[in-house]
Amino acid sequence: MSILKHLFLHICSNIKQLLPGQPCLLCGAGGQRDIWCTACDAALPYLSEAYCPICALPTLEGAICGQCLQKTPHFKRTVAVFAYAFPLNKLILAMKYGEKFQLAQILGNKLADCASIRPDCLVAMPLHPERLKQRGFNQALQLARSIGRQLDLPVLPYACQRVRNTSSQSSLPWKDRKSNVRKAFSCTAEVAGKHVAVIDDVMTTGASLNELALALLNVGAIEVSVWVVARTLPHTDTS
Repeated sequence: MSILKHLFLHICSNIKQLLPGQPCLLCGAGGQRDIWCTACDAALPYLSEAYCPICALPTLEGAICGQCLQKTPHFKRTVAVFAYAFPLNKLILAMKYGEKFQLAQILGNKLADCASIRPDCLVAMPLHPERLKQRGFNQALQLARSIGRQLDLPVLPYACQRVRNTSSQSSLPWKDRKSNVRKAFSCTAEVAGKHVAVIDDVMTTGASLNELALALLNVGAIEVSVWVVARTLPHTDTS
């Protein structure tokens, strides 16, 4: 068994050990007050400050990237905590498919700590009803509720719906993701006149988030920001 696979199995087997004095979730060191130890926290793939303020891709001195200059997204800025890389990616998968809601609380708090601009409300990236029925919960909504509690911001769980049951973005080539989510969302006037922060776990191409931002603007939102736990970067190791 590889070292990386062993570490992932250790994460999964110890995911419930979240109380003070429990082993570190990532390395197993005992007597921790938090979910993981200080050394493991420092080793997580935090994003540097030198990234495009609109899409969060790395740029020289944090300048706006060429892609955003060429075609500006419908959202104004992106707040991201981590690069989508090992072992953070395994924690997100455990939250997303393992129903580990404690991780949504902790990762949501990390995201809230990074927010420097206060929106009027939070909207979670919606799942189609069929996908929600299969999974049983929406991890983005769990993150949004965690952030809302920490920042005392309202979460609007019914303001947006996914009206087309699209293919999973992760299963498609990057070039096909924009067309896959075109007109996939419907939003209500509940967001009219508001600065909305859209919450999601991972941003890869940004196609889904951009389409949702457009739907929000079309019903009167005055500004849309994107808040994600992790940003997929070029040539990122997700072993």
